[in-house]
Amino acid sequence: MKTMAETGDRADFEMLLLESVRIHGHLCPGQVLGVRMSMLGLREIGIADPKGKDRRSVIVFVEMDRCATDAVQSVTGCSLGRRTMKFMDYGKMAATFLNLDTGRAVRVLAKEESRQNAKEYLPELGNRYEAQLEAYKIMPDDELFDVMEVHVKINPEDMPGRPLRRIKCDSCGEYVQDLREICRDGKFLCRPCADSGYYEYPGQDIF
Repeated sequence: MKTMAETGDRADFEMLLLESVRIHGHLCPGQVLGVRMSMLGLREIGIADPKGKDRRSVIVFVEMDRCATDAVQSVTGCSLGRRTMKFMDYGKMAATFLNLDTGRAVRVLAKEESRQNAKEYLPELGNRYEAQLEAYKIMPDDELFDVMEVHVKINPEDMPGRPLRRIKCDSCGEYVQDLREICRDGKFLCRPCADSGYYEYPGQDIF
């Protein structure tokens, strides 16, 4: 597979990386991987202008809450607030890019062996972190990532746009949007009331 320099993407990469670092706050290997992962994923699904004319055509599923996710958001323009970024808490350095117009989707997974291979590109750098940071900028895509064509089904309640409905929880009285409620014993409950939440109120047992 050709390198970025051979495909003419080098200048775009440098610009996107600078913007991602500005938003994220520091330069790290995860930022480099996230930018390159996004460039590759968007190219594979035929999205050329994700923040412009194609902004309504792309959704990305990220599988990690790490530095790379900030880079994916920076490059694609997708976000949780716009409902164009979906967080899947899998703990994997991977993301799936979906073109809503064509239905084409690819999952891009960072190869574990790329961490070790990075040292071979820049053996003069004794620091493993620095070697990864610099090598990830120049390694070919096929040495950094596995790319898999996948099928992704988006439910209506997960699409961008106004909420399909809002319903009041019969237990706590708080409102739930986008069909996230649970019906149990004839009552509509929010998920914390139905099962368990990440929070508890002082003096109360966990739900």
